[in-house]
Amino acid sequence: MDLLERMLGHDRWTTEQLLTLSQGLSDDQLDQPFDIGRRTLRATFDHMLDAVELWTGLMGDETAPQKSAHGSVEAMLARHTHSRDRFELVARELVATSRLDETFIDHHDYPQSYGATILQVTWHNTLHRSEVLHMLQRLGMSDLPDGDPQEWEHRTGRI
Repeated sequence: MDLLERMLGHDRWTTEQLLTLSQGLSDDQLDQPFDIGRRTLRATFDHMLDAVELWTGLMGDETAPQKSAHGSVEAMLARHTHSRDRFELVARELVATSRLDETFIDHHDYPQSYGATILQVTWHNTLHRSEVLHMLQRLGMSDLPDGDPQEWEHRTGRI
């Protein structure tokens, strides 16, 4: 497995784990305000999903989707699967065609390289997952995953 596949696999799996852990939470818990992230679990997850969809659309030369309404955890899991499938397809195609150093114009009219944008999406998710973990801890959840790549390899049987 190459580095791209590790990065994509870890990023997808870890967000999926946190969404899955959130399935048993009430709407009140999902919308409880915190002094971190996008203020609530639901808003933070939505923001993460919006970012994947936005950057995938820009890299794939597609119209970016409208931001979604705050949905259920099940709807966010389905959205996560769909958006990750698209993101990973675009990332793999850009690597396969050696286009990581090429640029596109983003939503602010700035040039961005495809390679840095792929890294940005995963880095962005990592930052927000740490906020999600903090919120889940404050809601009283324990035995939460660390969310690091080594944990991903061990828990998914990659090594």
